[in-house]
Amino acid sequence: MATTDLERLRVDLLGVSLVQVVHVTGPAALQQALDVERHVDFILLDSRNPDGPARALRGTGNVHDWRVSSEIVRGVHCPVFLAGGLGPDNAAEAIADVQPFGVDACPRLCRNGCLDEGLLTEFFNAIRDALAF
Repeated sequence: MATTDLERLRVDLLGVSLVQVVHVTGPAALQQALDVERHVDFILLDSRNPDGPARALRGTGNVHDWRVSSEIVRGVHCPVFLAGGLGPDNAAEAIADVQPFGVDACPRLCRNGCLDEGLLTEFFNAIRDALAF
């Protein structure tokens, strides 16, 4: 979204927190995050399906380059959420490597289109382990 649109939303939606998704497709994502950070309350870093539309609202389940995500977290002054292929098997590593404000996970935690209690438990146990260091 253009920064002018974000500025307009900030005025029109007074009191509403704004979250901007930045698709981490390479190093250029850092500049995109820097460009929008002062216009939003949070940034959500996510993967993008290279064969799908840029504005798809469903998760891809794909992991992106966490080194770029880590640079973004260190470079911006607003809280950053990490998404993109997170699951019980990689949540601890993602949190340790990126140090995000929070994480967003869904596709890897679902079975038959619904959140799976067992996968959620594994995911949160992995996060708890990551935060125990």
